[in-house]
Amino acid sequence: MPRVLFGPALRLLPIGLLALSLQRLVFAVHPVHDVKLQFVLALVVAAGAAGGPDRGAVAGFVLGLLYDLNGTTPLGLVALAYGFGGMTAGYVRTLVSEPQWWIASFFAAVGAAVGELSVPFLGQMIGDDGWITSRLLVEIPIVAGAAALLCPALMPIARWMVGVKRKKWKVMVE
Repeated sequence: MPRVLFGPALRLLPIGLLALSLQRLVFAVHPVHDVKLQFVLALVVAAGAAGGPDRGAVAGFVLGLLYDLNGTTPLGLVALAYGFGGMTAGYVRTLVSEPQWWIASFFAAVGAAVGELSVPFLGQMIGDDGWITSRLLVEIPIVAGAAALLCPALMPIARWMVGVKRKKWKVMVE
């Protein structure tokens, strides 16, 4: 029972609701070059970079589902796209056990690009027209760059959110 009460499942919801509030109140109101920065996606890819592909996919799905419930997109569309983004960013953990901040930021940018690009393609697959436009050539780099810049600041929160503990250094005494 303590594992359920104090596990990542319970921590995802309040942090996700706070991130969604920041997304709606700050980042949606102040666009960069008419592009709304995706703070929730940045948190998802930071969670993926901190916890690996499986935890990144779970964080992406849960936070994407919160985003879907609050938005106008079909239910599950953003959840699936953010799951792809979190999983992609989490592959840094398969290469390096404790990645440096710049490596994690690079993978966060790649994961954010995958997550942001998945939304219009999944929307097109379900029959919603008008999602794929030339505007994506401007949106994807801005969203990916913002996620890369936000990743070092969001990593401690994301690490706590998905339940990843940092490795302790062992002192070798001879």
